[in-house]
Formats: sequence, structure tokens, C-alpha cells
Amino acid sequence: MFGFVAFVPGHAAEKSADPVREATRVWLASLPAALKAELTHHGLVAEEVRRWKPRGANQGVAVDGKHFYGIGNYVVGKYDKVTGERVAEWVGLRGGATVHLNGGLIQDGQLVLAHSNFPQLPMASSLEYFDPASVRPVKSVSLGIRHGSLTWAEKKDGFWWACFAHYNDQGTAPGTDNRSTMVGKFDENWQLLESWLFPPQVVASWGKSSCSGGSWGDDGLLYTTGHDASELYVLRLPKMGVTLEYVTMIKVPFEGQSWAWDRTDRRVIYGIIRRTGEVVVAKIPELPAVLR
Repeated sequence: MFGFVAFVPGHAAEKSADPVREATRVWLASLPAALKAELTHHGLVAEEVRRWKPRGANQGVAVDGKHFYGIGNYVVGKYDKVTGERVAEWVGLRGGATVHLNGGLIQDGQLVLAHSNFPQLPMASSLEYFDPASVRPVKSVSLGIRHGSLTWAEKKDGFWWACFAHYNDQGTAPGTDNRSTMVGKFDENWQLLESWLFPPQVVASWGKSSCSGGSWGDDGLLYTTGHDASELYVLRLPKMGVTLEYVTMIKVPFEGQSWAWDRTDRRVIYGIIRRTGEVVVAKIPELPAVLR
């Protein structure tokens, strides 16, 4: 006496029906995966050298051989690096042409400041040039409406490198947040050539804010800060893809915002603590060879 077995479709039947597809799935699952995105710091801690308390330096600081420059939205003060004495100052108008001065540096003998109209919309930015001797404005280069608000800019190897920031709470275009913050590479005429996003663990460290400071180190790596954390994020250009590669994080005695390398004193940074109005000088440790 013979009977029959009913065929009931199911997962096992699907797998046996397409063994090639199942083998491919198993193979893909066995491939190596990228490491989890974490803020590793390898025990690196900067050493505080000294502090100053200039007036109005609530956005950032620039530095040259003999002086540092405290930067506010409409205030730029020049101070002696040895004594901390104020030797010159420019004060603009509240509600005037400069809305939000950010990072600054000495570039080709001039003090160059990144500027935006944050938190106004649409987002527009400019570079403001000052004579470092007199601290008087000498030139303005309007970058117009861009993808984000300019927070820092630096010329290196014949190209401009700049960060255009987005935020989560105010001053950002509808439909975007701080994940849209990018570092761009521009030609002499500020035409965009390439751009990169920030690693997700760095973006998460910003909270509702964004990247406030950045500059290339003498080791060829990109050093950046957020808005509040006492952390310096070290990044590099990726060999593939659109996201900057995370290298490590260094604990620093200043709190985010814009800062500047002292190019006359190896591995020294001038940063600020906005809540106390202080400029902090810090010695940045060399990265281990394995990280470079």
C-alpha cells in the first residue's frame, strides 16, 4: 500500500531549491567586517603650558612668532606671547558686517579669519584678511552661499582646505543636520575639487553642534575639534570612499572651538576655553608610529 508525502513550501525548501544563492549568502557573511566606529584615544594627553585671559576671545585664536590673536565675533585682539599684554585691537560693530568670526591663522603674512553669517539663513561665508601688525582689516573675499557655514580654512600645497558646518539646533538648512558637515578641497578660485564627510563617532561627539576648528599637522594628518569637548580628533584622507578616516583622539586642556598651531614652536597649539574666556597653550604629543 502506497501513500504520498505532501510538499510544504518553507525556508528549508527555499534553501535547497537555490543552493548557489545560499552558498553566496554564507560566503558574504564570512567576509571580514570593518571595526566598530569608536573614539579610541590610545592614552594620548596634551600638556598644558600656560594660560592667558584676553578680552573678547570667545570664538578662537591665531598665533605667530611673537603674538597670539584672540578672536571674537567682532573683536580681534593682539597679545604678546611672553607677557600676555594687549598691544593692538580691532573692534567692529555689533550687528555690523561680521556676524560670526571663527578660526584664524597667519597665512602668507596676513591674519586670515573664517567668517559666516551663522545662525542666519541662507548660510553664507567669507574670508576676512587683517594686517597682523596693526590688526586692521585689509581685504574680504566673499564665498557667498555655500553648503554649510565656514568654520575654518587653511591653504596647503596650493589648495584651500576648509570646513563647512551644519548643525542640529539652529543655523542650518532645512533637511540637513551635522552629519552633512564636510571638509572640502578647493582651488585658488574656491571651486570645489573634492570633499569628505566626518567619521560617525566624531559627528556623535559634537552633540547638536559641529566641527569648530581644524588644521593640518606637521605629520600630514588633519587635527579637528568640536564645539565643547576637550578632545582633539586626528583624521586622515581616505584611500577609498567619501568619509575621513579616524586615527585617534587626544585629550587637550582647551574646550573645542577654533584653535591654531604655533608654527614657530613644534607641536604647540593655542586654544580657548569659551566659558572662562581663557586662551590655553598646549603641547601636543607625537603620535606613535603605528598610528601614522
